[in-house]
Amino acid sequence: MLIDIKYVIKEFSNTNDFSKSVTRGSGRTAIILAGGLGTRLRETVPDLPKCMAPVNGLPFLTYVIRHLLSQGIEKFIFSLGYKHDIIEEFLNTQFPTINFQCVIENEPLGTGGAIRLACKNANEENVLVVNGDTLFKINVTGFFKTHKSHSAVCSIALKPMNNFDRYGVVEINNKDVVINFKEKQHYSSGLINGGVYLLNVPAFMKIDFPVKFSFEKDFLEKNFNSGNIRGFIQDNYFIDIGIPEDYRRAQTELKYYPPDLKAIDKNWTLFIDRDGVINHEKKDDYIRNWQEFHFYDGAKESLSILSAIFGKIIVVSNQRGVGRGLMSESDLASIHQNMIREIETAGGRVDKIYYCSSTDMKNPCRKPNPGMALSAKTDFPGIDISKSVMVGNNSSDMLFGRNSGSFTVFLRTTKPEHPLPHPNIDLAFDSLPDFAKALTAVQ
Repeated sequence: MLIDIKYVIKEFSNTNDFSKSVTRGSGRTAIILAGGLGTRLRETVPDLPKCMAPVNGLPFLTYVIRHLLSQGIEKFIFSLGYKHDIIEEFLNTQFPTINFQCVIENEPLGTGGAIRLACKNANEENVLVVNGDTLFKINVTGFFKTHKSHSAVCSIALKPMNNFDRYGVVEINNKDVVINFKEKQHYSSGLINGGVYLLNVPAFMKIDFPVKFSFEKDFLEKNFNSGNIRGFIQDNYFIDIGIPEDYRRAQTELKYYPPDLKAIDKNWTLFIDRDGVINHEKKDDYIRNWQEFHFYDGAKESLSILSAIFGKIIVVSNQRGVGRGLMSESDLASIHQNMIREIETAGGRVDKIYYCSSTDMKNPCRKPNPGMALSAKTDFPGIDISKSVMVGNNSSDMLFGRNSGSFTVFLRTTKPEHPLPHPNIDLAFDSLPDFAKALTAVQ
């Protein structure tokens, strides 16, 4: 159920819908096939499941999960086999706030058997299926809409490619119906199966399969004549690390680079934390009323500068104090009302405030989960997350940036000892005024 609480403050006509507490719904589910042995990478990456091969110091699976989070996936089912304990430990330590479960193959079941095993744990009619060793940055929302509009049993994400022989070709007609699968050979151009599917679970589970079977050979290639298997073309970033050459290529292509401050303009969005960034935070406590709220020196002036640079300024804040009953929604509304008034008086603006009051760390809208960024993108369709910056003072803020697809800026206001450089931090400054000054210097 989507809970959307809005406070309308008449005196702020340009920010009437200034504050939103969001708890996203049951969400969409992704099955990630992560049981591969990685035999072709064995000399390069010994003794690891293929999806755990390190790319710039992070398991490749990290990039797959982060892309899916940025696309609104809220539940993950990992289909595991070879050395599953390594992947389970990784998920428990590096992604403890996502809603996930693991299903384990006692023996290899093939891609079809692995998907079928995972589907037994799916609660939604349509699920996304991806490979843990392939990153295809498709538009998941568009994929869902197309799949559902066709009432397809299965939809395949197709990647246009030129001059290749590593993959077979998928042919579709003018209604996006799959009409043929062609074997691997050299092609000058064609559509390849990107290894990302939308699957109608009830329809798939009704088909009689052996325990071990290939999803590609025994399901897709034997059933496409039914007309219920569709193609979805996406000419977006794609990499499959299954061979050493492409694994080496991933080291460069998936590296995080800091934003070019000179490129930031009105097409960009600033996501910004509140406590410890705009105002002094209370150690081990919450700002419970306006009397306890104190701006950092120069914060209001900095927001005036940033308002002239960024197209949108969005405050994203965990407010667990409300969920714990230590303060009320009205208390929080009063704080935000007064904060906006003072920021506007100083010449700045806040386009919207999103907060999550849930005490459940796995709530999809609680940072570091990216729900608040996704809600902002829904409310402001012009937001391009790839042209956004998350500014915060905590590791959860930086992970929120990574999980939503934003650049990250860390402020040392409350944690000056935080180790740098850090894989989740693109840039670091001592305070919000220092960040604003750095931007002004290059504009």
